[in-house]
Amino acid sequence: MEISGRRMRRFRMRFGRNRLSGGDNDDGSVLPTRNGGNTENEASCCYCDLKLTMFNEPIFRLGRRFSGVMKIWFSIGLGFGVASLLLVTLFLLLQFHPKPLSNRLASAVFGFSPSTRVSLSGFVYVFVSTVITVLVHELGHALAAASEGIQMEYIAVFIAAIFPGGLVAFDHDLLQSLPSFNALRVYCAGIWHNAVFCALCAFGLFLLPVMLSPFYKHGESLVVVDVPSKSPLFGYLSPGDAIVSLDGIRVHKPSEWLELSAILDKQNTETSNASLNNLGGSRRFHHGKGYCVPISMIEEGFKGKMVENRYVCPGDLTPFSTMPCSDVAAPKEVSVCLDAKDIVKLNKCGDGWVTRSDTGDKSSCMCPQGDICLQAMQSPGVSWTEITYKRTSSPDCSRLGLDFNASSCVGTFVFVGDLIAMSRSVQLTAYQPRWLFNFFVKSFPDIIERSLTCTFHVSLALVLLNSLPVYYLDGESILESSLQYFTWLSPRKKKKALQLCLFGGSLLSLLAFFRIFFIGLPLSR
Repeated sequence: MEISGRRMRRFRMRFGRNRLSGGDNDDGSVLPTRNGGNTENEASCCYCDLKLTMFNEPIFRLGRRFSGVMKIWFSIGLGFGVASLLLVTLFLLLQFHPKPLSNRLASAVFGFSPSTRVSLSGFVYVFVSTVITVLVHELGHALAAASEGIQMEYIAVFIAAIFPGGLVAFDHDLLQSLPSFNALRVYCAGIWHNAVFCALCAFGLFLLPVMLSPFYKHGESLVVVDVPSKSPLFGYLSPGDAIVSLDGIRVHKPSEWLELSAILDKQNTETSNASLNNLGGSRRFHHGKGYCVPISMIEEGFKGKMVENRYVCPGDLTPFSTMPCSDVAAPKEVSVCLDAKDIVKLNKCGDGWVTRSDTGDKSSCMCPQGDICLQAMQSPGVSWTEITYKRTSSPDCSRLGLDFNASSCVGTFVFVGDLIAMSRSVQLTAYQPRWLFNFFVKSFPDIIERSLTCTFHVSLALVLLNSLPVYYLDGESILESSLQYFTWLSPRKKKKALQLCLFGGSLLSLLAFFRIFFIGLPLSR
């Protein structure tokens, strides 16, 4: 992506001047310029742009009218820009540490792990957010220059390959005539505006539940926004359904849904390894999740058949077997085929349930007299997880104050498979409409929340990218102007120091990105 650094240097070759060369400007005054650059639109197979001049005068008048206030504002941005340059440079040096934070940093900055697949809707969010944040970035440069008496020649919006961007063009001679401190204000303005925009997005996310509270409840239950056809939950959940609990534990936010899924998956993996060691790799898999099944129901169940060392049941029935427990005498071995829809309604037993994990009181294998603790037979690495949901498609099921436990609208089904993949396959929101709305109104909070979140991450990414001491980005201009304060260095040494820093910064940046997006990838499941 071409950011502001290049557009501030695109006239350098044409004018042949450089602040570090020691040349003097013939005209010391700072005057607004007119459209002296090439304002013709460009188009090719990989690049096209649209140059606009209609905003030149309004932005310039705004900058000149509030010149004093803006100079104070952008002076604060100067400090932030220089500090950001130093911090990003420090991060680049830390890439040589044996345990860098590459992957975690990528998740924090970009909002997803490098191994995450971005959907089409996600790409649209990123595209629109990029256009908005780049415009905010360029507006910062334009207003800062206007406050110094420099009018932009044009503003351009472009698409390079599939990436959107923007730039503003200035007369380079006028920029070079500014004192170093004033020039730094202009160069740091884009980074500063992106940082402020990040803070505004975060503040908007914080206040969003309050602003939408007249129309939506927040944090009471998860609402399904979309279930793709490829999701393992397709056909079980529908848009508008409210997820009540996962394995009996109430979930209120999408973050809790993902976190609890990871905990259950980890517990399942640990139980799987222990079970395989205890059973010598046999077909039976001890999940630790059992149900107190009445003996009468067991006697009425179907008997399965052994096929290639696997207990196979007819139809949609699920094989169950006696759960071995250490706190009770070894029960009689039982293998039977039962309907999982009926079993999940029974009392639970076994130590695999984490419903009471916060109190430290885990369920044991003890069942009432006349019941036997049975567990499902599954393959190693496969989770058995109960999902309780509430239908909201009818007025009766969407009434406020409805008791989840007594409602006929509440259902429970068992998911058997990859729990992590399942948890990421559905789109959820913590906002539940207070009344029956159409699908768009139900999705409105999710659209706003995702837009603010994506814009926050894209704007933060622009802050860090433009702070890098590399060629053609704002970091180059900030570094060049900062070197003017090293008065004991000759112009030739300053130029060499600039080239050395830029070359080293560009090389380290390439290594850092390679490490983040390739070497730092987590192992796929």
